[in-house]
Amino acid sequence: MPGIIGKKIGMTSLFTPDGKNIPCTLIEAGPCVVTQVKTIETDGYLAIQLGYGEKKAKNTTKPLAGHFAKAGTTPKKKLVEFRTDDAANFAAGSEINTSLFAEGEFVDVVGTSKGKGFQGVVKRYNFAGVGGQTHGQHNRARHPGSIGACSWPSRVFKGMRMGGRMGNDRVKVQNLKVMRIVADKNLIVVSGSIPGAKNSFVVLEK
Repeated sequence: MPGIIGKKIGMTSLFTPDGKNIPCTLIEAGPCVVTQVKTIETDGYLAIQLGYGEKKAKNTTKPLAGHFAKAGTTPKKKLVEFRTDDAANFAAGSEINTSLFAEGEFVDVVGTSKGKGFQGVVKRYNFAGVGGQTHGQHNRARHPGSIGACSWPSRVFKGMRMGGRMGNDRVKVQNLKVMRIVADKNLIVVSGSIPGAKNSFVVLEK
């Protein structure tokens, strides 16, 4: 089965019948429009392409405008492709909404984590630094310390944990339980947290 494109609204919490407070994430899931159906004859594999979010026609390139017009829909902000063996059951222009999911089942959520820029090893990998400011050390508190390079191997091994760009990565969180579905508002409440900032695009997979 395919998934659906959505938008992260924010976090909340729900109480279970036995009184447990479960942290949850609120997601606006769809409605999505099937913008293309790919077949083995034309594309070499089976898949459907979904579009989500309204986009102004003046901000849409002509090739994409023609692509959306062929599917009989308005321009969309986000396009995602889902591989599925049931591609023949979908038609271009049809709509997919929260009815794809049911309360109590488990889903995977894919998003882009928050970008944090260039960070050092203390923040990026939870290093402890090199200790207090004793024996004349006044500018080493958050440094990585030795990285092992000496006369042998005279280089730094690949994969060494060092400072660098942190975040802004594609992240998948698996097995989140669908706690509640508000179909009339296209909302899905899943247990736990998902990657990304508020109003960022996410993909829900069954």
